[in-house]
Amino acid sequence: MKLSGFSTFLKPVLMLLKTKRLFFGTLTLLIFLASYWFWLDYRDFVKQPIYISESERSLILAPGSGINKLASQLQAKGLIKHRYYLKLLAKINPSFSQLKAGEYRLKASMTPEQLLTQLSMGRVIQYAFTIIEGQTAFEILNNLHSETRLTPLKPSEPRELLPVLQIDSLKLEGWFYPETYYFTKGDSALSVIQRATKEMQQVLQQEWQQRGLDLPYDSAYQALIMASIIEKETGIASERSQIAGVFVRRLQKKMRLQTDPTIIYGIGPEFNGDITWRDKRTATAYNTYIIKGLPPTPIAMPSGESIHAALHPDGGNSLYFVADGTGGHYFSETYAEHQQAVKRMLARNKKN
Repeated sequence: MKLSGFSTFLKPVLMLLKTKRLFFGTLTLLIFLASYWFWLDYRDFVKQPIYISESERSLILAPGSGINKLASQLQAKGLIKHRYYLKLLAKINPSFSQLKAGEYRLKASMTPEQLLTQLSMGRVIQYAFTIIEGQTAFEILNNLHSETRLTPLKPSEPRELLPVLQIDSLKLEGWFYPETYYFTKGDSALSVIQRATKEMQQVLQQEWQQRGLDLPYDSAYQALIMASIIEKETGIASERSQIAGVFVRRLQKKMRLQTDPTIIYGIGPEFNGDITWRDKRTATAYNTYIIKGLPPTPIAMPSGESIHAALHPDGGNSLYFVADGTGGHYFSETYAEHQQAVKRMLARNKKN
């Protein structure tokens, strides 16, 4: 009787336990399946490229932005579906915890992991600003003003930039080294010309210390002036030292340089493309047909090759040169020989 009552009591208990085992077993299976599905979905997220449209080829990460803001930003743009997966990826990989602000280029095949690698390493978009040899300060400052990805110059007046750039000269002319300078969006235009100025100062000082003997310069700045004239006289590298030799010998003999580029610089923006006899007789601070010696400042940005030529001129006896019609020049030792070369040049131009 007692045993029968115990069996009666035990039966529902066993059924309850069986039900609970079934419930927990089912729950465990569901949790496992959900976890497995989540893992598969996360794995696909990590491996699959981010959706990048033609209009979303760049990403700007503002200063102070972390993974939370980035994930929300990407999801809002529709680049990723689940911001939580991106946050989990950063959590699993501590190297992705520190993201660097800036503008980044997005590639169509980029995965979330590649994106975070790029942002954590600060591989921002690099833009180029090129200073071309022979350009003037006016042209370069105008180009900087047109580069909208740079913050504008302050102060904007060229003369006010002299103390900022630590240039002890009358003008900015000649002090920006021709080179390509890379910058990121939001950098200042001032930082570009500061680098260009520093580079020019270093190149000029190095060349000055290694200069040749018996040169008619009182300072490295005078050599910079000469280099700018050489730069404007020829675009042929092999001629630079020859032209430097002519000008150096003319200075040593107290002859006027009589170089057309200085006339053009003295005329300024009003120059119409043709030098007249009146232009040659018009007095300006830069007209070397009238003034003796070098002009007061450079007339353009000289290359390193022109600076080297100014400080290492070729020897010889030539005192004159004129265009030969091929892009180069014909060099003469005497004025009579030079006149003949000029006649040939005029006759050739007349035929053309």
